Amino acid sequence: MIKGYQGELMSIYQKIRDEENNNLRNRRAEIESLYPEIIELDKEIQKNSLKLSLSILKKDNTEKTFNDIKDTITDLRAKKCEMLVEKGYSPEYLNMHYRCSKCQDTGYIGVTKCDCYKSKLVRLFYKDSELEDILRDCNFKNFNLNLFESSKSDGERFSPKTNMKNNVDFIINDFLPNFKHSNENLLFYGTPGTGKTFLSYCIAKELLDKGNLVVYKTSDEVIKALREIRFNNDTYLEKLMYDCDLLIIDDLGSEQLNDFVATELFNLINKRILKKKQMIISTNFTLSDLAKHYSERISSRLLGNFKLLKFYSEDIRIKINLSKR
Repeated sequence: MIKGYQGELMSIYQKIRDEENNNLRNRRAEIESLYPEIIELDKEIQKNSLKLSLSILKKDNTEKTFNDIKDTITDLRAKKCEMLVEKGYSPEYLNMHYRCSKCQDTGYIGVTKCDCYKSKLVRLFYKDSELEDILRDCNFKNFNLNLFESSKSDGERFSPKTNMKNNVDFIINDFLPNFKHSNENLLFYGTPGTGKTFLSYCIAKELLDKGNLVVYKTSDEVIKALREIRFNNDTYLEKLMYDCDLLIIDDLGSEQLNDFVATELFNLINKRILKKKQMIISTNFTLSDLAKHYSERISSRLLGNFKLLKFYSEDIRIKINLSKR
């Protein structure tokens, strides 16, 4: 896990515990003002619970003494519950209300992370991915292969529909199941509107939901982030860009290329490869255009360290918009 998330999660749990402690104090104050006799019973339960703890520590106490105290506590608790219910309250009204009963809002059961820990971590990951809203619609449930033509394209081995099905099958049956045990990078290339970005969104959602940190940025946004890291020493952003489980760079080639961009882009791609941190990069360039546009250092990484997936079809965005008219 990237350093910082652990602390943020512990702060979330502390805030939950503080809120529930405050809620309990308010409930006790309410009952004390309306029915003080119930609070007196509760205080008696606490006193006897302390006596029970001391009787366990004192070995000279008899078993009868121990059982007598236990019976007293049981009777007092039953009486308190009856009085609360009689006044229209839940029998648990004066108890701590945990949002997660398994870990009692600590995040851990012993030394094992609770299920609620993972769900909170996923929400943090969604926040940093900046994809939460768009992934409600852009996911595999809404992926429609029928938008792609079934007839074979000129010069291509498969029809656009079959080609896209092959790409999706690889993602679902190979890339996603093996993500944790692989360091495979993907390069999506092809003309605009052929499903590259949508498939990237689908992958992002699947991995985020499984507790992986995914960061999605357009090529221009990547360059802005690299400037922040270099010139403003943004260490948090640097950790996200270099250490997230999956970095998705969309529309590579749309950025304004100069010496700074070329150097920082190479450093980002190269460092993530060396650290075995996975990437998905999409581009509207052909492979030959990529080799011409970027330096040999960058193009050799893209063509040599990424699995190449080609996309082709009519522009799906235009097709969808026309169908709405």
